Amino acid sequence: MLCRLFSCALVACTVAFAPIAPAAEPPAGKDRPLEVLYITGGCCHDYDAQKALISRGMAARARIRTTVVHEGGTTTNHPISIYEKPDWSKGYDVVFHNECFSDVKDPAFLQKILAEHEKGVPAVLMHCAMHCYRAGNDDWFKFCGITSPGHGAHYAYTCSLKAKHPILTGLPLEWEVPKEELYYSDKVWPSATSLGEAMSTDRNAMQTCIWTNQFGKTRVFGTTIGHYAETVATPEFLGLVTRGTLWAAGKLEEDGTPVAGLELTAAEKAAVEDPAPEPTPTLAK
Repeated sequence: MLCRLFSCALVACTVAFAPIAPAAEPPAGKDRPLEVLYITGGCCHDYDAQKALISRGMAARARIRTTVVHEGGTTTNHPISIYEKPDWSKGYDVVFHNECFSDVKDPAFLQKILAEHEKGVPAVLMHCAMHCYRAGNDDWFKFCGITSPGHGAHYAYTCSLKAKHPILTGLPLEWEVPKEELYYSDKVWPSATSLGEAMSTDRNAMQTCIWTNQFGKTRVFGTTIGHYAETVATPEFLGLVTRGTLWAAGKLEEDGTPVAGLELTAAEKAAVEDPAPEPTPTLAK
């Protein structure tokens, strides 16, 4: 499926694989933006709306350029073609997984995905990415940092922040998330740190919904929030995934701002259409 190409120079959108940051170029923040490969598609969600909101939202908050690969329609068993290519993440600083393919169960295919992250390529995982690649082993869940078998009913919930972390900058301690789909978190892996959790009305127990994970030498940020486009469009969510992306890349300051070179200039801010401007910050303590 062809994705929308935004007029904003900060956002690139394509379905073709083409490395865009040759090794000779300086690292992100040194005269170039952070390059994000955003992979999406599959069942159950409005991925067209989400990729537009997230690409624009991150570009409105930091010098982040997003390349989108969107495949698979509304199926659950499509193997994303880019994963078949050797060194498929080359040229990108972060891979943002927002796909939903639970019936892609080939362990060899899964290893092609994980091989790049095992090299140290940072990752962001959102919502249904936690339900993908059920290959009969725990390899994907270990990478995610949580094991999630499914979800319950749809309802609004309160995400309670558990720790002080630069990713959480600007979020209220009790974040009222709009109507959503709270995923179960059966296991938080020892390598992961829960940053936020919400009460499941189905289980009558708190479920981790925001976390960080250390997958070998790779930083991973994850959230199960993001079922509805209405939630994705909120300034809270867009700020969260922007900071999570910067943190995964090692480009987030302790105060929750981008490192030098990735902050937006006044001209860049004026050039980007922000789908959800940030509210007045309320620092988590």
